[in-house]
Amino acid sequence: MSEISNFAYSRKTVWEHLNNQEKEAVMQMGEDYKRFIKQAKTERETIKLVKEYIENNGYVPVDKVTGPLDTGDRVYQEIKGKALVMAVVGQRPLVEGANIIGAHVDSPRLDLKMHPLYEQSGLALLKTHYYGGIKKYQWLSLPLALHGVVIKNDGSKVYICLGEDDQDPVFLITDLLPHLAKDQMDKKLIEAFPGEKLNALCGSLPVDDISVKERVKEYILGILNRHYGIIEEDFISAELELVPATTPRDIGFDRSLVGAYGQDDRVCAYGLLMAMAGIQHPVNTAIGVFADKEEIGSVGNTGMESNFFTNFMAELVGKTTGQYNELVLRRAMSRSRALSADVNAAVDPDFEDVMEKNNASRLGCGPVITKYTGSGGKKGSNDAHAEFVARVRKIFNDQGVIWQTGELGKVDQGGGGTVAYMMANLGMDVLDCGVALLGMHSPFEVSHKADIYMMYKGYQAFLKA
Repeated sequence: MSEISNFAYSRKTVWEHLNNQEKEAVMQMGEDYKRFIKQAKTERETIKLVKEYIENNGYVPVDKVTGPLDTGDRVYQEIKGKALVMAVVGQRPLVEGANIIGAHVDSPRLDLKMHPLYEQSGLALLKTHYYGGIKKYQWLSLPLALHGVVIKNDGSKVYICLGEDDQDPVFLITDLLPHLAKDQMDKKLIEAFPGEKLNALCGSLPVDDISVKERVKEYILGILNRHYGIIEEDFISAELELVPATTPRDIGFDRSLVGAYGQDDRVCAYGLLMAMAGIQHPVNTAIGVFADKEEIGSVGNTGMESNFFTNFMAELVGKTTGQYNELVLRRAMSRSRALSADVNAAVDPDFEDVMEKNNASRLGCGPVITKYTGSGGKKGSNDAHAEFVARVRKIFNDQGVIWQTGELGKVDQGGGGTVAYMMANLGMDVLDCGVALLGMHSPFEVSHKADIYMMYKGYQAFLKA
């Protein structure tokens, strides 16, 4: 069998190609990653962590820089507390292009509606609107934590994180008991759990005043006012998210896997952060992008459809050349090289029939190079050029990165997208590259520690190339 035809059947597993020192590094990084993902359950929390980390590693706000930027200088720009771009200035002029990696920091969740609190049948509940692609039944009978921020009428901010400590209360969307679920179970799965039924239980005690119409709701409002100083109208200017009240855990007797909420795509954000932290004096300017809103189309002024990345590049052009030039910006964009850091789906032994095995990714075989995503004939895909795929392949091979290829399921099965095509719209070459997950978009996704380590190694190799 030739080398080409044999490739699909002989993937390398990362673990068997590591020495003892590297195996220890894999496990150490797994512990560090679990600490990160535990604290990064919302996009705001993730950006806060990233910002704190990079400021401790010498990065300064780009708009605070008064003099010209030089090789090795580290700068960043935060956007609305939900997105961030960071850069290490390279030896070559920016007009020759940068090496860029972009990840997203939002994950599927349940957002509270603007008027969430109501009372029914003697119970207080919170109405939600799900965010991103979820299987709704997975969010029933699951302990949930409330995270987010409330902006009061006077402009002050109140941060809420309730349900993560063992002593905290949690919230719950109840499910119907099987004894009475005949009609429910006769329905199609997509119809059995309507979005408007994803209402979270949040209390049952009434106020003493029997003249109050909704006594339980009033009791909850009293608690919110005493603990957080907020009133019901403040919900209108709030961003409150219900997320799984779970702690990242090792999975398996061998502790080789990580189970956690939000790994799509904060696992890639973590790898990018670690890679950027280790960049000192790159040949080309190295840039890391942490974007928001990918799960709902990368919309808004913190998503990749907006101008925040272009604006940051314009700042770099002005402060590395001494004077902003539109032509230099356009050339810098079109000559740049980028990885869209996003996860792919690993083969699940219980659901192998949705995958085309020769072209499916597997846990433990390293980061996944995904030439194209999309659905229904590559719709919505970037579809990287062969020349750029070869370039990334060579970088990884030269630096000892164990990698694999993959696509998101069988051709007619479904599919998905990333921010790759939006970056390509700016003229740069882009290729998707991230770890494989089991249970993607579920409340408890599964990654492989060796993949995380090798992803970090691959990202760093690309940024330095």
